[in-house]
Amino acid sequence: MPELPEVETIRRDLEKDIVGRRIKSVEVKGSRSIRRHPKPAALKSLVESKRVNGVRRSGKYLLMDLEGDVLLVVHLGMSGQLLRAKSQKEPLPDHTHLVFVFTQGGELRFVDPRTFGEVFATPVAEIPDRFPEFAKLGFDPLEDVMSWTSFGELLVKRPVALKALLMDQSFVAGIGNIYSDEILFAAGLRYDRLSTTLSSQEIRRLYRSMVETLSEAVKHRGSSLADEQYRDIFGEIGDYQGQHQVYGREGQACRRCHAPVVREKVSGRSTFYCARCQV
Repeated sequence: MPELPEVETIRRDLEKDIVGRRIKSVEVKGSRSIRRHPKPAALKSLVESKRVNGVRRSGKYLLMDLEGDVLLVVHLGMSGQLLRAKSQKEPLPDHTHLVFVFTQGGELRFVDPRTFGEVFATPVAEIPDRFPEFAKLGFDPLEDVMSWTSFGELLVKRPVALKALLMDQSFVAGIGNIYSDEILFAAGLRYDRLSTTLSSQEIRRLYRSMVETLSEAVKHRGSSLADEQYRDIFGEIGDYQGQHQVYGREGQACRRCHAPVVREKVSGRSTFYCARCQV
């Protein structure tokens, strides 16, 4: 699933490419992707003829501000992609579920083979009813800068294992399986350490590792794994996977101490860590 660095990469590209453009029409080719709307006409009525005024991100959600106080929300789910096409003549990729056609030419296509992603629009005034999960998201580790002491105060209120906490979207928004492992390795902390057992030094280290790891991943335009499902709006893969310290490296030598990287199943997910470096 695309995580914060991948979604932020897409947001930055969209901000440069589509802000100021007007949505001429929307073609709906897969109803599951717009499941919050009873019919395609409900989505069309909210977004067609509207100009894109801005593109934001909240956790793993892309938020497009349209004129007329309308919010267009995109969640990529497990395999979703937003692909920019310069011309309507470009062939549609398989599993294209939505096509946004701009009056100035070109298209933005929502592609999602596994159909866990979704797109919906809502008047801003109706966000609490139409988008209740928005209010439940935790702080944004790149946008919401805080002191390490404030971060520590949040930690002690959640006495759970560190990886589970980092992946809890109500605690911190945007981190998933890949980056929780990478952050914890950088901090030298095991995935199953309880948040309430950290020393002041470890809290500082965890907060710094979280910000630095995510920022570096954004610089490298995110991680594309072996299936290359994640691609930016131009269809290019990210390259942060080459910088991974533990994720996907089971049995390979730790880049820090050369002990083999370990993989364990935790709550049905693979967790990668170094048993020597992480305590």
